[in-house]
Amino acid sequence: MSDKAASSTAKPRSSDAPSVAAFAQARPLERRRLQCYLALVVADILALFIGFGVSGYLYIGWHGVAQAGVLTQLLLPVFLTIALYNGAYSIDALRSARRGALRALAALMISAAAVVFIAFYTKSSQEFSRFLFTAGVLLALATLAWLRAQARSFIAWRCGATVINELVINDGGPIVDFAHARHADARALGLVPALDDPGALNRIGNLLAGIDRVVVSCTPERRLAWATILKGANIDGEVVDDAVVSLGAHGARIVAGHGLLRVSIGPLGLRSRAMKRGFDVCAAVGGLILLSPLLLLATIAILLEDGRPVLFVQRRVGRSNRFFSVYKFRSMRHTGNDQDGARSTLREDARITRVGAFVRRTSIDELPQLINVLKGEMSIVGPRPHALGSQAGEKLFWEVDQRYWTRHALKPGLTGLAQVRGLRGATDLETDLAQRLEADLEYLDGWSLWRDLGIVLGTLRVLVHERAY
Repeated sequence: MSDKAASSTAKPRSSDAPSVAAFAQARPLERRRLQCYLALVVADILALFIGFGVSGYLYIGWHGVAQAGVLTQLLLPVFLTIALYNGAYSIDALRSARRGALRALAALMISAAAVVFIAFYTKSSQEFSRFLFTAGVLLALATLAWLRAQARSFIAWRCGATVINELVINDGGPIVDFAHARHADARALGLVPALDDPGALNRIGNLLAGIDRVVVSCTPERRLAWATILKGANIDGEVVDDAVVSLGAHGARIVAGHGLLRVSIGPLGLRSRAMKRGFDVCAAVGGLILLSPLLLLATIAILLEDGRPVLFVQRRVGRSNRFFSVYKFRSMRHTGNDQDGARSTLREDARITRVGAFVRRTSIDELPQLINVLKGEMSIVGPRPHALGSQAGEKLFWEVDQRYWTRHALKPGLTGLAQVRGLRGATDLETDLAQRLEADLEYLDGWSLWRDLGIVLGTLRVLVHERAY
């Protein structure tokens, strides 16, 4: 559960200048790509039913249509499984109608061969007309190719000239000009890769909203800073390094004569994000319903002891290093709230109320963050969000280890791997943060839904913890 550092409203050293606000943000394309994928799936399914249905009707009339329907239902699951894995529904398929159609056609031929093979060994092939099956496959192939060609117009309508949003940030490096890419001048927009300035990182994170891939052309001394920022931005990021052309390095690409060194990629693919979000919504809704009596009792207890407000709203760093407001049950007196987050909560802290001590010790104070989960700002499992002014020893968190910013590649969580391992409470020493950071980076490196479930179950063992104060 939570590290108990309070939130910060510390003013960042960089503010959002009008030039950034005036820079037109990219229209997010992820949802539109999903619509295109769904359209391709529907078109392919229609192709199979049309191909087999027409073949069956022309062959033996309406009875043939019924038999063709059975054949289609046998073939369809195999076809969709193969098509999903051979890239028939991928960004490359959206970019090139020809490549997408070829992959779908290959999936149909492979699935037809697989059904024939299975039917032969199960001795069920005699129950169906070989002519009808062959004619159905051939007509389905032709229909599929035609529908895929028509889908090109739908994809262009939904996504435009390109199916991904690509942004080129020029920060003093070679001039890069990519077709269909948006361009941003770092100096004109006040973009500075300052790892010691949360405001500057928030500014960059806001600019990257809706972007799928970002290319940074900067001077050599700035590459490490940009690489660190992009790693924590939950985005496919690259920096320009023309040495890649001569080196032929792996994990790089060459575009328009420039070498691009891949330095980051979002930790989760589309399916994994969908699974994680589905789990978050189900868990948050279920948790709010099941825990509503406990939430009501906590609200009443806080009101009776110390009055309003019941919730403490804190600004913290979320995914892509962007700020958001986190909700907690207020556990400190009005006069004791440390808005800067620079003062860690101590054992027997005089600022904490009696009710506050109980809700902190039992982690009940974190439950309002289920609302953050429903809003999409947090996840059930992920790195805990920290206050900007939080310190480890005498240093701010990001001053201890600049890899700190990369932990924000995923949404912050109610609980995480560090909390399950008992790494919570005050960060009196730099090693306290170092241990938590290693756990957070380990979590980012190997996500799975089963691992999230394991962390949730493991959290139940540490809800009441000696360092929860």
